[in-house]
Parts: sequence; structure tokens; C-alpha cells
Amino acid sequence: MKQPTPRRQFLRALGIGVVLPWFESWPPRPARAASKIEPGTTAAGAPLRTAYLYIPNGVIVPRWTPNGTGTDYQLNDTMDPLADFKEDFLVLSGFEHKNGRAGKDGAGDHARAGATILTGVRPKKTGGSDIRLGISIDQRAAQAIGHLTRFPSLELSCDGARKSGSCDSGYSCAYQFNLSWRSATAPLAPEANPRLVFERLFGQGNRSERKENRHRRQQQKRSLLDFVLADARQLKKQLGRRDRQKLDEYLYGIRQVEQQIDRSEHFGEIPDPSDFLGSGARPDGIPNTYQKHVRLMFDMLVLAFQTDLTRIATFLLAHDGSNRNFPDIGVSEGHHTLSHHQNDTGKIEKLAKIDRFYAEQFAYFLGRMKQCKDIEDRPLLENSMIVYTSGLSDGNRHRHDNLPVILAGQGGGLLTPGRHLQLPQATPMTNLYLTLLDKLGIAADSFGDSTGRLDSL
Repeated sequence: MKQPTPRRQFLRALGIGVVLPWFESWPPRPARAASKIEPGTTAAGAPLRTAYLYIPNGVIVPRWTPNGTGTDYQLNDTMDPLADFKEDFLVLSGFEHKNGRAGKDGAGDHARAGATILTGVRPKKTGGSDIRLGISIDQRAAQAIGHLTRFPSLELSCDGARKSGSCDSGYSCAYQFNLSWRSATAPLAPEANPRLVFERLFGQGNRSERKENRHRRQQQKRSLLDFVLADARQLKKQLGRRDRQKLDEYLYGIRQVEQQIDRSEHFGEIPDPSDFLGSGARPDGIPNTYQKHVRLMFDMLVLAFQTDLTRIATFLLAHDGSNRNFPDIGVSEGHHTLSHHQNDTGKIEKLAKIDRFYAEQFAYFLGRMKQCKDIEDRPLLENSMIVYTSGLSDGNRHRHDNLPVILAGQGGGLLTPGRHLQLPQATPMTNLYLTLLDKLGIAADSFGDSTGRLDSL
């Protein structure tokens, strides 16, 4: 008897295993009364975007922390590159992730830093396949409003993806290399190649070729689905009870594909990148310098937000524990190696250069978001909520409290930037995430280890 194709292989045959289906966002709705604002939109009817950006190995805290609080504060050395955008973001001090601490689990702070940052959940210490964490905040939002766009969420990185193996003191590599978790056991691997991100968003070839290829794929998928369904119904008659249960799983996958095709056809054509980029030329691949790589990925993120192909994104600039060096700014030693500086002033100065480098890249992103126009000719940044953070504060001592956090954008008028807020020490960072769910119009009683909401944003 012919054996059924494994589900993963079957979905790959449909083109689902490598790239997500092509959806397009619904157009913005007219402004409504505040009590009737659609989840994921602003009061003016614009899409409300959220992104979570991660930098590794903490920061030199005294060089990061601003001087003063409220609106009357001054940026310190590390954040000086962000001076032009001071009125566009909040600096938030006092957050912690208590589940990042060692506890009974011993070493592995870098793995726990990456694992807890968007979940607030303590990862199971394992180097095997029995990983367990929790849903991340971006995926909690995607569950609620991801259907509004072609891509429920977008996961980016400048590192290679890893879902298996042991990376940090007995913790799976999955915890360090994946910010997004669909469930406790399902991380979403980020894409590090800008060209593949572009092709995922818009397809290959020129405008007409992309349209033709997309229609061909849809027709082929429908034809293959018809064939597989007929074959599966015939096969089911020949199977025992347990095998029929397995086959039902395949059929569930087929139904998901059918729904994806229906949604793709409902949303219509993909916006053409040339309408936003001028030339619309796709990236060639991974650039030859880290700065170019980071900025090109930021360009892809801005483009995805601008075309409303997604409203939810994560960007792992580098995994925690990364030992990347920075020759372009005169730092030849590895970042992680330097982070254990033991108060060596020379190492601290080099770390401060790295912190400033990341701030410069964030400033580039904010500039792009502020230049791009949204509905009513408002800057894209105004209708966004962008979290920039690290899972450690002091990398030398592996501290998971007083985390460096910036929240940029106005959230469509729901946030009041231009301030430094000193929160009570040991405030769970998940309190911020619960509050951002409120801003998105997503009902939730709690998230991760949250203890309440923030009224001061």
C-alpha cells in the first residue's frame, strides 16, 4: 500500500514550508469613535505597527542611562546618536526579567536573556528537542490581528537561524537564536538574507513576472489540493484507526492551505515595491559589512510596514552571547569576550563604542520611519510602537534587572514620547507588553509574568 507523504514534505510540495502565502492588507478604515477603534488600527484608521528590536550582551549602564527624568533629561554618551529623535521616544528604566536569573538552573544567562525578553517565561533547561518556553508578545498580537495583513508577522535577524543543538551551558540554541515563539515549543526562525526577505514580501522578477508567478502558484496549489484530497479520501478507507487519525492531521494541513489561498485571493494584488522604492530593485544578498546588513534589514522592515504587508515584526540584530567583532569602529575583539570586562577601562571604552554603534543603527531606522508617510501624510513612526532593548543590562555580571529599554513612536496618539520614565525597580517588563496589547486593542488579563499595567506611557 502506498504510504502517505509526511506532513512537512507535503506542505513543502505546496510551497508552504519555505515561504508564507502572499496576503495583502485590507485598506485603512475611516476614523471611528475611540470606543469603536478596530484592533490593530489607530483612531484615524491607520494601521498600528509594532516591532521588537534586540541588541546582545547588555550595555555599559552608566554610559546608557540618561541624566534626569521626565521631559527635562539629557541623553548620555551611548544614546547621543538618537538626539534628533528625542521627542519621538520614551526611555524606560527599572524593568527586569526575573525568569532570566539563574535560580536553580545555574549558568546560561545569555540563553535565558534571549528566551525571556519577549516571553517573560523561564525556559526549560535542555539541549535536546524537548524545548519549552512560552508564546512571545509579537505572536500574541499576531494571533489577534495577524489576519489583517498578508503576513501575520515578520521575523528578521542578522544571524543564521538555529533551532537545535546546545549553545549556552546546556540550553538549546533555539532560545538564543529565536525571538518569536508561536507556542511553548514552536520558535519561528528569523530570516537573515535581505534578498530572501524581499522575495518573500514581493516575489521574484519584475512586476508582471511576480503577478504571473503568483497566479500560477495559486492555480497549481488548487490543482494539487484537489488531487491530494481525492487521493486522501480513497486512502482513508484502507487505513486503521490510528493511521486515520494521522491522515486527519494531513487533511487539517490541507484545509489550512485552502484557507490561505482563499485569503490571498480575497486581498488581491501585492503592492509593487517600485511604488515605494523608486527602482524597486531587490537586494543582492547579505552585504559585506555588518552595518550595511543591519541597515538593509531595517529597510526591508520599513518597506513591509509602509506597504502594510505586516504590522508586527521582530528583529534580532545579534543573538545574546554573540562574539562578533567590529573592525569598522576599531574593535577587533569579540563582543561577548569584551562584555566580561571586569572593570577594565580599555574594554569598557570598546564596549561603549559597540553600544553607540547599535544606537546609530537604531537612529537610522527611526529616520527612515519618520521620513516615510502614512495616511493623512503623517510619518510612519507616529503610527508605530517600536521597542528597542537587550535581555541583559550589565553583561559583565549578567544582570537581568534595570534593562535598557526604549519605546519609540506615538502609537497613533496613544503614547506620549519625549520623556525618561524611572519606573519602580524590578518592574516586570511584561507589564509593558500587557500595556502595548491594550494600545493595540487586544484584550488580555495578563502576559508572561506580568503584575499589572503601566499608566505612565
